[in-house]
Amino acid sequence: MGMSHAYGPPPDRKQMVALLRTAIERGITLFDTAEAYGPFTNEELLGEALSPVREKVIIATKFGFKEATPNLGLDSRPKRIKEVADAALMRLKIEAIDLFYQHRVDPEVPIEDVAGTVSELIKAGKVRHFGLSEAGAATIRRAHAVQPVTALQSEYSLWWRRPEATVMPTLKELGIGFVCYSPLGKGFLTGAIDTNTVFDRADSRNLIPRLTAQARSANQVFVDLLRQVADRKSATPAQIALSWLLKREEWIVPIPGTTKLSRLDENLAALEVELTPADLIEINDAASKMRPEGGRYPEHVEKTSEI
Repeated sequence: MGMSHAYGPPPDRKQMVALLRTAIERGITLFDTAEAYGPFTNEELLGEALSPVREKVIIATKFGFKEATPNLGLDSRPKRIKEVADAALMRLKIEAIDLFYQHRVDPEVPIEDVAGTVSELIKAGKVRHFGLSEAGAATIRRAHAVQPVTALQSEYSLWWRRPEATVMPTLKELGIGFVCYSPLGKGFLTGAIDTNTVFDRADSRNLIPRLTAQARSANQVFVDLLRQVADRKSATPAQIALSWLLKREEWIVPIPGTTKLSRLDENLAALEVELTPADLIEINDAASKMRPEGGRYPEHVEKTSEI
């Protein structure tokens, strides 16, 4: 997402194509995008970068917003879903979408109709697997009864653990994978953001209550915890945050984003970090006593989550 959208002016396109191809060389196989990222430009970027190595990668994209613009509201009407799929196939330069997510649950369209429409696309060979994003447990069950849900994508990290209450037990019961976005707290859990950080005026993090200067100061305790463990492990806070997620369940896949090769390599090195059971107990015990200050989204956006 950050290669085209949300975190200030997009980086140089040629450099991002090169970085995506380097990621493949490093062993990355899953690439996540959406028509709303840009809009459209992120799918086009992935189409350019990944189509020459199509057989090596899994590409996930999403539908669900009016005119691919979140501020215009939700739109998961069957007709719209099919239009998005056809357009995404063209932009991504692929014959089938590996994983097609509903970006947010649309209360105006029964989830059974959404699942049924994706099922039709699967039968037509345009989509291979069905996913949901930020859906609640009951919605996941209803969708899964119509068309098996392969993956749920929702925010999950050391400082956003709401999915543990009802969503993750549902996923485990039904055999659904969990793809965690913002596993590094939109950059905050890396330790690279502090109270003096000034975001570009086009950066969406300016709108995040949890990332106001006051909230950052209060939430520094999460970074301090990660750094304390990282120092013992000769690692970085980001690596500990990712390693913690990877140790939660074998069916959890975090998707950290980056626009820099150095961060790609840093994230990948999290696979080599050894967190012992004692380390995990320490992290969980300490984090359980912490309450992040500020919402993770503005209130009107948060209302679209876990429904």
